[in-house]
Parts: sequence; C-alpha cells; structure tokens
Amino acid sequence: MDNSGPKKTCCESIRDFFTSAKFLIYMGHALSTWGDRMWNFAVAVFLVELYGNSLLLTAVYGLVVAGSVLLLGAIIGDWVDRNPRLKVAQTSLLVQNSCVIVCGILLMVVFQFKEQLVELYNGWILTTCYILVITIANIANLASTAMSITIQRDWVVVVAGQDSSKLADMNATVRIIDQLTNILAPMLVGQIMAFGSHFIGCGFISGWNLCSMCLEYALLWKVYQKTPALAVKAGQKDQQQELKDLSPVRDMENGQSPEESSQPLMNDTRVVANPDDPKRHGCCHQVSEPLRTFKAGWVAYYNQNIFFAGMSLAFLYMTVLGFDCITTGYAYTQGLNGSVLSLLMGASAVSGICGTVAFTWVRKKCGLIRTGFISGVAQLSCLMLCVVSVFAPGSPFDLSVSPFQDLYTHLIGEKVLPEADHSLTGVLSSGNATTPAPAEELPPLQSYMSVSLLFAGVIAARVGLWSFDLTVTQLIQENVIESERGVINGVQNSMNYLLDLLHFIMVILAPNPEAFGLLVIISVSFVAMGHIMYFRFAFKSLGSRLFLCCSPEQKVETVDSPSLPTTV
Repeated sequence: MDNSGPKKTCCESIRDFFTSAKFLIYMGHALSTWGDRMWNFAVAVFLVELYGNSLLLTAVYGLVVAGSVLLLGAIIGDWVDRNPRLKVAQTSLLVQNSCVIVCGILLMVVFQFKEQLVELYNGWILTTCYILVITIANIANLASTAMSITIQRDWVVVVAGQDSSKLADMNATVRIIDQLTNILAPMLVGQIMAFGSHFIGCGFISGWNLCSMCLEYALLWKVYQKTPALAVKAGQKDQQQELKDLSPVRDMENGQSPEESSQPLMNDTRVVANPDDPKRHGCCHQVSEPLRTFKAGWVAYYNQNIFFAGMSLAFLYMTVLGFDCITTGYAYTQGLNGSVLSLLMGASAVSGICGTVAFTWVRKKCGLIRTGFISGVAQLSCLMLCVVSVFAPGSPFDLSVSPFQDLYTHLIGEKVLPEADHSLTGVLSSGNATTPAPAEELPPLQSYMSVSLLFAGVIAARVGLWSFDLTVTQLIQENVIESERGVINGVQNSMNYLLDLLHFIMVILAPNPEAFGLLVIISVSFVAMGHIMYFRFAFKSLGSRLFLCCSPEQKVETVDSPSLPTTV
C-alpha cells in the first residue's frame, strides 16, 4: 500500500494522543474516580466521628447504599438505555457532584455547630441532619452507579469501535486508574484531616467536586464531539436487523431461523405495548412501571448467554478475603499494626495492576474466554494458601468456640470474653481503647505464620481476580446488545451488591476471631463455585477447544447468543 500522506512527527503523535477521545475518557475517569474514592473514605470517617466513635451510622449508610443499588440497579440501567448518551452522562455527573457538595457543606455545619444542634429540640435537628447526610450521600452513590454504567460499560465500547484489542487495553487502563486512585485519594484526604480538621476535610472535598464537575463536564462534551457514534443509539429494530444480517450462518447451524434468534430479550410492555393504549396512561400503570422494569431487567439478565459468566463474577463478592474493614480488623487482632497493613495494601495494589497488565497479554495469546478460565485457576490456586493458613500455627481457629458467641453476648447484655489471646481483649483492657496489652499477652513470633500465609494468598490472588474481572466485563460489553447494555449492567451491579451484603451478614453472625477460619473456608468455597459457573459458560462456548491455546490467527471464539458474534 502506498501511503502518499506525510508521516506524523513525534510531537504531532503526542499531541494527537493527548487530544484523542480515548485519553479524554481516561482523564475524566481519573477525576471522577479520585473524587469518589476521597468521598467514600471520608464519609465513613465523618459518620464515625459524628456519632461518638460508633459504627452505627456507618453501618446504616452501608446498608442503605447496598439496598438501594440492589433494588434500583435494573431501573437505573433502564434509564441509561432509554435516554441519549450525553444527557445520561451529564445528568449523572451533575447529580452526583452536587449531592457530594451539599453533603460536604451540611457536614461542615454539623461539625461547626454540633454542640448547639444537640440542644435544639432534644437533638432532633441533629438527627435530621444525619438522615439528610445519609439520604443525599445515597443519591450521590446511585448517580455514580449510573455514571459508571454509561461511561465504563457503554462509552468505552463505542470509542473502541469494533477493535476488541483496543477495548481490552482501554478496560485495563481504566482499571489501573481505579487501583491507583483507590490508594492515593484516601491518603491525600486522610492527611488533610489529620493535619487540619474534619471541617477542613469536608470543605476540601466539596471544593474538589465543584472544580472536578466543571472539568469532567467539559471533557465529556469533547469526547462526545470527537466520537460521532456516541450520538447514535441503536434501537430494537435496528439491532434485530443487524443481527439478522451478521449471524444467519450461525443461526442455521443451531437449528434456528434468523428471526427466532434475534428477538429482543426484554420483550416487555415498554417495547411491544401500543402507546395509544389508554391503560398506559392510568395511575396504576404508571405506579407499577418501575416494578415491571425491575422484573424485565432481571429476566433479561437471566436470558443472556453470559448469565453464568456474570454470576461467577458476583459470587466473588461473597468473600472476606479482601482489603476491607473485616480483613483489616482481623489483622489487628493478630498483632499487625497500621504500618504493616499499609504496606500490605500497597502490595495488593501492585498485584492488582499486574493482573490488569497480565489480562491484556494473556488475552492476545489465548483469547478472551480462555483468559477468564486461566485467571480463575490462578486465583483459586493462590487462595489455597488462605485455606492452609486456617490450620497453620498461630491460627485462632477453634470450632469449640461457638461462632455466634459474640452475637449472643451482645443480645443478652453480658460481657463474656473468649479465652483466646488473639482477640481484642488485650487492647481494650481497663476500658481504654489506647491501653496496650501487657507484653506477656502479645502473640508469639510463630503465630505470625498463619496471618502471613493468609495475606500472601490474598495478595497473590489479586492478579487472577482483576484479570478475571476484566474478562467478564469485556464479555458483557461485547455480548450484550446496545439497547440492553445499561439494564444488564445495572442488574450485574445489583447481583454484586447482593453477594456483598450476604458476606457482611455472614460476618455479623460469626464476628469473633476464632470463627474467621470458618469464614475463610466459606469464602473460598463461594469463589470456587463462581469459577465452576464460569467453566460451564466457557466449556459451553468453546467445548474441547477451551483447553487448546491456539494462535490468534487460528482462534475464533464465538459465543452462541442472540447478540453480536464475538471474535477474539
């Protein structure tokens, strides 16, 4: 081929990259994620501080957030599907940042005048402020969910075009940004609150979101201008015709006519009903519309060809083997201090970044579906170290101690402490949370073998975990038709939150350190069940070819579904 056009200089190539739609999406996502991570970290600290170092408000906030996404995930996704892309992104951005700004200002008022608010109307004004903060913060989280669906699950796919490799690279870059901001953003706001005050912290977050909102709004508009395809949102009829044109051969092989295989999955009243029907304008119809949308979304999710792949990802949320408050609290009971935990969290982030890099490399060598299978095997193999840690020297695992002892103790109002030396009794003795335990009560050196194996398994498993997460994300992106992309991802978020809620309930029922080993075994079992589901999906898609790592030229992985064929 004769390239008559002049070659671009290095400066021109760099300029084109920094002004490309892809880079602008990265910039907007970095700003959005940075603000989200700062707020999610700070709001938990603020609620604990406001309620006298109690976790009650934080627990209520977590329950409200999880329950809201669980119930409204499909409805949010349906709203994303129904409306133009730019309108959805701009509305979500404005609602999310405005709510965070209002929350920050409200918290500044509470911190500044808390003593006066306590005395007004027997504290009811202060209680109302708490309710308002949790409610507005929950609205911000719902808007953040809509923003995540529309940008990460839709805009990224459109910007990547038909290039599967470009889509994989964009997904991996977005995930690396998530990993970095997840560490750096809390560190920044934590330092501001430590050297300043909570009042200053609230003001900083509000100011950040105000500036970030303006920049993100401009970046979204630039991306929209540079990608004309974003202005076109395929309807059901166009999608059906496209499926008929592109996959008649595959449909005949499956014994189906093109018309049968290309029927929309969400064939509910909002698609087939007559808009002139007087029933559609009745009060009962309008009230029941969200319920029908909720039902139709979950039915559509169940009917997807990637249903088992999505379920496998959701099952990975039913685990205590992550760097959340549960694992951190257990580590404290085993003698690890904050400095060691911060280093472990840093190692976990590096491991996650390695997983995103490994995803792009393995996908090019083995294909997308095989990458998920390989990632699952790698994650499950590393988690075996966590199972070994349950029975290693120094483990507090003791089946003779009832896992419900702490719950029973709180219910009957008695103070019955377990006999194990690895509980928090050494730290909390004498009624002072800052009183250190006597030297003879500290765990011996050999006791660190169990907790070391535990965190070694958790950190190593992050490579497979993040690679698997990216695999399922791209499978959903490539195999869900455009007109259902929002609602399917909304239901996927709901499934993730449901399993996450179940894992918190599991910890509430068995909170003592002696039962943590049992929670580890249950967690690994759920991870194994998730990967078994993915294996079923992968084997159904590829058959015996799943175990053949062929070259990219020989590999054509087509998922049998009513959506577009996927070539990896």
